[in-house]
Amino acid sequence: MKRKEIMEKLAANMEKWQKVEDASVSSTGQIIAKTQNPVVRLVMEIIQNDSQRHYHVQQLIIDSLKKTAINITPEEIGEVWGMIKKHIEIENKTIQLAEESLESLKSTKMVVQQYLLEYLMEDEKKHAKMLEALENVKQGLYPYG
Repeated sequence: MKRKEIMEKLAANMEKWQKVEDASVSSTGQIIAKTQNPVVRLVMEIIQNDSQRHYHVQQLIIDSLKKTAINITPEEIGEVWGMIKKHIEIENKTIQLAEESLESLKSTKMVVQQYLLEYLMEDEKKHAKMLEALENVKQGLYPYG
């Protein structure tokens, strides 16, 4: 398949995916409206916010394929790398706090707190992974290709 065909197919796929994200936002909104349970509401709000964020990421991909290509250079990342390294330290602290908090819940049957802490820890790990991949971009590498 030629590059232009790949780009068109990817853009079309992102547009379909955006419709699914819209459905997710609508579905979570309906659940939020139906329940007063704070845990269920929080989980639905998290998913709704993630779906909205996904939609924006997909739109950037679409725009990069249909309008203006987006490039990121190691030099551009290098300009702010000191600040990013400080942020990596912050993310590492959040992971450590999540691990300590989860450890303190062992054998307590505090399932709601454990459930929410596990979510937070996984989200913080995701942030760390994103920053790690950004460091690979800074070094001129791309881990997924």
